[in-house]
Amino acid sequence: MRKLVVLSGAGISKESGIPTFRDNDGLWKSYRFEEVASPIAWKRDPQLVLDFYNFRRKAVVEALPNRAHRALKDLESYFDVRIITQNVDDLHERAGSLNVVHLHGEIRKARSTVDDKLIVEIEKTDLNLGDMCPKGFQLRPHIVWFGEEVPEIVNAIEIVKTADIFLVIGTGLQVYPAAGLINYVPIKALKFIINPDENIQSVNGFEHIKETAVKGIGIFISKIKN
Repeated sequence: MRKLVVLSGAGISKESGIPTFRDNDGLWKSYRFEEVASPIAWKRDPQLVLDFYNFRRKAVVEALPNRAHRALKDLESYFDVRIITQNVDDLHERAGSLNVVHLHGEIRKARSTVDDKLIVEIEKTDLNLGDMCPKGFQLRPHIVWFGEEVPEIVNAIEIVKTADIFLVIGTGLQVYPAAGLINYVPIKALKFIINPDENIQSVNGFEHIKETAVKGIGIFISKIKN
């Protein structure tokens, strides 16, 4: 069975109603990323950071997988599908995808501030000051913040190296190190980008499907099945 490796970004989840980081409105427009999504922010004002992620988590809980998410699940009947996502939501999993690697963490999980490997599910939508890990230390969002290493990038590179077909969907390849994964795609692999932006970074050897994720996935499927 041929291996289809997918790199997904915020654009695929935006069509489920989840605003991208840069699209957040209201209260969060007045804050820079560094003020709500960095280790420095956590040390300076953990309540503000928790409020920000509680706000985003509620949007994730209320959202549903869209046709693009479901189509990637359906492709498991024809291909060995591996998804590498920059998204922190769980829409790929809720669509039924079996093999998902989260580069930037998972918003419905929290981890210990003393032990990075101690990760727990967030039972409700809010994570609060005073919520402790089993070792008795404050829990923080299980998110890779600006300035932190991306632990799953090595695993992702090895997955990309095995691709027979490589699909970029919902991302403009502007966020590193995730964007650098395209450098590890095998030369003989079929390569596609689904993104409506006419000015998206030009990548040699990639066919650009200039549609949104939901519209473009059908075109992509037709191409690889034929």
